Amino acid sequence: MSLKSMIWNGLLVAALCFAVFLLYSIFEQYSLDQIVQSVRSIPLSNFCTALLFATASYLCLGCFDLLAIRSLGKSLPYPKIALASFISLSLGHNIGFAGLSSGAFRYRFYSRWGLTTEDVAKIILFCGVTVGLGLVTLGGLALIVNPGDAGRLLRLDPASVRIFGLLALTVPVVYAGLAFFIRSKLRLWRWSFQLPRFSIAVAQVGIGTINFMLVSACLHQMLSALGDVAFFRSVTAYVLANSAVLATHVPGGLGVLEATVSYVVPQVASIGALIAFRCAYFFIPLALGTTLLLISEIVFRRSRGTDEEADERAEAQSA
Repeated sequence: MSLKSMIWNGLLVAALCFAVFLLYSIFEQYSLDQIVQSVRSIPLSNFCTALLFATASYLCLGCFDLLAIRSLGKSLPYPKIALASFISLSLGHNIGFAGLSSGAFRYRFYSRWGLTTEDVAKIILFCGVTVGLGLVTLGGLALIVNPGDAGRLLRLDPASVRIFGLLALTVPVVYAGLAFFIRSKLRLWRWSFQLPRFSIAVAQVGIGTINFMLVSACLHQMLSALGDVAFFRSVTAYVLANSAVLATHVPGGLGVLEATVSYVVPQVASIGALIAFRCAYFFIPLALGTTLLLISEIVFRRSRGTDEEADERAEAQSA
């Protein structure tokens, strides 16, 4: 095993141990009966509404890939893009190291549809930038609208939190400005990158922000089922939790997400609400994504076998 593999495996094991520790810290105070009762206390209407928000979020994530492919000057039907995006992200969100894990699945699909390795790398980078823009933009809004919860976690006064919120909102403005003024290519190693057109850059900011608002709405449905919680408190909780997940790279954000949300909104973040949210946004999409991956692999293999048989018949006839 190479040193690089040993380092990556060590980091993964450390992340898993950290996740187990956090989960134990959260669950040790509850009995199994309490956990089951807490989950059952979530009204079906709230859970179904949360599922709709989760569905809308994954459709929005498909638009990330659509914009990326358009920015490359390529064209693929949206159903294909949505399939590749959903499978890649539903699995990547749970595996951890989402950029790498989802990128591997993306390559498996897009390479079959004529895109090169460089194209797929640019799609992954584009989607990563869109995620960052959406998180920073919504985070900035949350810090301005609801500075109290973030200030308590970050140990800052509300005025300082609002200043950080305003600074965060300059990021999408600067990005859009660069896209408007800079049209030359940027080079990174042997690959060249070009900032997207201004219209696509603005769309990145908009769609990225909407996606995280939809995920926050999914979480809000679970939290509000057990108490009165303002929407932007859910937004603050999710933005801070997702930032912690991205920083730690814990697979699926296990423990990190739950611990952060519980700290930001302790009054309503019951164990049932957190489990229900994880089921709606992580586990159910994971089951669907895995099923679709297996089906797509079977279809691809059969299609390839049919194409090879057709080529063999064509060669035999020409001979």
